[in-house]
Amino acid sequence: MGQETKEQEKFVIHGGKKLEGEIEVMGAKNAALKAFAASILFNEPIIIKNCPFIEDVFRMMELLKMLGAEVASIGKRDFKILGNMASSYVLNSEISKAMRSSIVLTGPLLAKFGKVQFPHPGGCVIGERPIDIFLEGFEKLGAKILNEGENYVLEAKRLVGAEIIFKKVSVTATETLMMASVLAEGKSVLYNTACEPEISALADFLNLSGARIKGAGTYKIEITGVKNLKFKKPYVIISDRIEAGSFAILAALLGKEIKIKNCDPEHLLVFLEHLKAAGVEIQKGKNYLQISASKKLKCIDVKTREYPGFPTDLQAPFVALLTQAEGKSIVTETVFEGRLNYIEDLNRMGANIIQCDPHRIIIEGGSNLHAREMESPDLRAGLGFMLAAFCAKGESKIHGVYKIDRGYEKIEKRLQGLGAEILRVKS
Repeated sequence: MGQETKEQEKFVIHGGKKLEGEIEVMGAKNAALKAFAASILFNEPIIIKNCPFIEDVFRMMELLKMLGAEVASIGKRDFKILGNMASSYVLNSEISKAMRSSIVLTGPLLAKFGKVQFPHPGGCVIGERPIDIFLEGFEKLGAKILNEGENYVLEAKRLVGAEIIFKKVSVTATETLMMASVLAEGKSVLYNTACEPEISALADFLNLSGARIKGAGTYKIEITGVKNLKFKKPYVIISDRIEAGSFAILAALLGKEIKIKNCDPEHLLVFLEHLKAAGVEIQKGKNYLQISASKKLKCIDVKTREYPGFPTDLQAPFVALLTQAEGKSIVTETVFEGRLNYIEDLNRMGANIIQCDPHRIIIEGGSNLHAREMESPDLRAGLGFMLAAFCAKGESKIHGVYKIDRGYEKIEKRLQGLGAEILRVKS
């Protein structure tokens, strides 16, 4: 189904119902996208397993195919990627402008071809997301940067190892510059790097293939360039911690008893502590979480941070939970500008949220939410609207389904398995 068709769809939700059962977490969106990009670094095909079937992954496949690469399905969630077949260094403008993570392809393309052309990447509208941090890193590796109309053109006869200090922690910049440095001549050292599990997983795969990366998962990464990579073992995508956290919030709000399977609780330790502080009982296993709705949710203060702190991607869903907690909570967003722009829609549902400034809101909990028709502004706020709609009595309609599909695979069918009354219909 194409993007245009999906943009005409909406979710119809009947709230006020308790949910129960088991739900499985899919492969991590942010790990899968970087794995596909990494295929460009190889001179042979690679195999990726446990891919989520979500819109962002489909768009990444399209970008690779437009570059000349081949993508073949070899199993239920497994793909053979012939990134070595890529013959173009020009990223499709339409897709790249709509998808922020398209920028991770620039590192491998520059390493492979010595040249890359791309537009300013787009994606969810959650404030300013400049790419200066990427361009400065590429310059230090030896690339020259030109502007041709709306496009950036980067050229480098060869990439040479360098010391790169990120002024701000960035997951995509860490991954992109790490991949660009893998085939560079000499040693690169990246400082103030992001520490997400997806970065460590990518580095582990590249190291298994012959790369020389040390420190992934810490604030300093050292990369000694190699001449080529040799595929040895399939890249198995780790479970999506944001999806697991989203389901945990759903269970805390409405679950008689919900078991969240195929997740790694170790990737959510700080988030789970916040959930416990809000009065939620959690049973934790090696690869599952079991959660029931709290009889009495408590107000707590939350401040988003880079990993391993409270994830910004779980901020909007957690705000939906705090509208049902007793007392006054304060939520501070420190990672992205403009990520609190959704709160007026929750207030129209009956929430009592006051925005103090662009980064901070006060939530007076215990609200009786009522059903409404809403437009999803971005992926994570859209999921927050869904959680609020499940708490509200009556029929809610959420437009902008395409944005939610960017990160959650067949979300309505999986929630129906828990007893949720949700349908996907054409607008």
